[in-house]
Amino acid sequence: MIELQPFTIDDAHALITAIKDEKSLLQFAGPKYHFPLTEDQLKGDLSDENRTLFKIVDSETQSTIGHGQIFLRENTFLLGRILIWDENNRGKGYGKKVMQELLKYGFSHFNREMAELNVYDWNTGAIECYKKVGFTIDPDIKNEVKIDNETWVSINMKIHRNTFEL
Repeated sequence: MIELQPFTIDDAHALITAIKDEKSLLQFAGPKYHFPLTEDQLKGDLSDENRTLFKIVDSETQSTIGHGQIFLRENTFLLGRILIWDENNRGKGYGKKVMQELLKYGFSHFNREMAELNVYDWNTGAIECYKKVGFTIDPDIKNEVKIDNETWVSINMKIHRNTFEL
């Protein structure tokens, strides 16, 4: 259904055009990027030896449908910057499959026992998707970010290698 392929700077335009506004960039990438997303910001990620960037490709059509990253931390790896570009492709099971593929890659390529991610607490569809894969909420880790007149709270979710079935 989907496969992960290396993301290169040649893929940047498609990702940049998928980010329509400041809120969608914050939802996708957290507070590190600033709107509008640029090739230079993506080059920073590509040059970071602790980051692995992927384009998400529909296996049948070979069309790129999204983006995802793995960021190595000292004891874990963080899944992030995950986006299915076309909203019409959301709710079709791509998210769960993308998470499974990212976890499979992470646990098979990196010597880590735990994977984690951060998600805004209002993004209930994503939270449910992550729970279906086996992630659980870590109630001790929360962060806040302000955008416009809103405060967004991100929650942390974790999955242990033993919980995830490769």
